[in-house]
Amino acid sequence: MPGPLSLVVIAVVALLIFGPKKLPELGKAFGSSLREFKNATKGLVDDDEVDVKKKDEQKELR
Repeated sequence: MPGPLSLVVIAVVALLIFGPKKLPELGKAFGSSLREFKNATKGLVDDDEVDVKKKDEQKELR
């Protein structure tokens, strides 16, 4: 886990590379991408749970 000093260094480097106007846009894009990824993986986990329930029901019928 990065310490507070390394996070500050990363923030300063990002500010120098992208500039103060572009940084909020990048943060917003990163947040929405992370939200999409989270929703997609949640959907995959839900699908797996449904498959497991179906297999259990099939075993009970045999």
